[in-house]
Amino acid sequence: MQKIYIGLIGLGTVGGSVARILQEHTDLIAKRAGVQICVKMAVVRDVAKYANFGIPVSANIEDVLEDEAISIVVELIGGIEYPFDLAKRVFAKNKALVSANKAMLAHHMRDLMECAKNAPIGFEASVCGGVPVIEVLRDSLVANHIVSFEGILNGTSNYILTQMFEQKMSFERALQEAQRLGYAESDPSLDVNGLDAGHKLVILAQLAYGIAVPMGDVLVEGIEGIVLEDLCFADEWGYRIKLLGIATLSNGTLDLRLHLALIPKDTYLAKIDGVTNALSVRGDCVGEVNLCGLGAGGDATASAVIADLVSIARCRNGAYPLPPFGFFESSDCATIKPKGEIESAYYLRFIVCNRSGVLAKITQILADCNISVNEILQKEKGGEVMIGLITYQTQEQHISKALCALAQLDFMQQAPYKIRIR
Repeated sequence: MQKIYIGLIGLGTVGGSVARILQEHTDLIAKRAGVQICVKMAVVRDVAKYANFGIPVSANIEDVLEDEAISIVVELIGGIEYPFDLAKRVFAKNKALVSANKAMLAHHMRDLMECAKNAPIGFEASVCGGVPVIEVLRDSLVANHIVSFEGILNGTSNYILTQMFEQKMSFERALQEAQRLGYAESDPSLDVNGLDAGHKLVILAQLAYGIAVPMGDVLVEGIEGIVLEDLCFADEWGYRIKLLGIATLSNGTLDLRLHLALIPKDTYLAKIDGVTNALSVRGDCVGEVNLCGLGAGGDATASAVIADLVSIARCRNGAYPLPPFGFFESSDCATIKPKGEIESAYYLRFIVCNRSGVLAKITQILADCNISVNEILQKEKGGEVMIGLITYQTQEQHISKALCALAQLDFMQQAPYKIRIR
């Protein structure tokens, strides 16, 4: 049987799983690909560390780029600009590229589309690990206008929120548990500040709507600042709190944002717990399509990498079946809905001194900013009171004005905290 040789750039958790699965499932993958896919070399920083890994390793990336026998390069390293420069060099050598680098793709998708005009590229592993969300958006729903999609795109943050609510843990303790189990890095910044999920959201939006989305134009908020009481208040009102990626195209304007949201507990995404990722897509022909599965981990992500390898291998003698970046309609950038024009009901949380007149003052300032209150809950804690309330629908600009004024009041013990409601 014919062989296709690949070069791995990075042999960490995902790269190691790719190499192992290709070896363990050699016959199965060869049968489905029509060729045998073999790792010819891996590029690593520490050659001695991987000396007994079972495949040739090198510290010099040129050993992969200059090897004419290697036809596919698998990029599994972090960063933005260096991997992008590497991708351009891969295409210049007439090699195909498979990447799991969500940050590079989010910032440089349109540039990559230009560079990869005559070279196959696969990036299924960049979003939601082993869940084939890119294939579904780009290929399976090709007959649809995508009306909207919403998703839980980061397994670490979802695990933290799940543990906080189910085990009644603090944020800090749930994060420590995620790190102990390997779900969170020692530096969890990209998971908890929302940037990891924000990169995935931008990739999906560009595929869904065929237009470039500048990463800097997208509202991205994380899970910092949430406390157990927020989850408990939400539960009393019939909601769960999730870090939600949201995309809706209406009249040429894209409402694209990632932030915590209260969602009714009987809905699909509200029931997605732990490290699971999920995406709910609405097409004008097909209606609602729901996908879920493991969004991280070596084997799950390697599964998506190998799926791209098989697709490229099967199409090696012809054109890529569909454009890898979908169907961009213009070279223009998307018009993103301004943050101030977002309309939503809101959950607001205040920690205040336990004295009379506080609640009346809060509701008066909200009313002065055209915000009406729907529900209120209070919880006393020592000499303080935690107030949770839900507003009726209003614009973000009104909420921002009100919270700015409320933060100046002498009875406010912490800055007010808000979460939008879907």
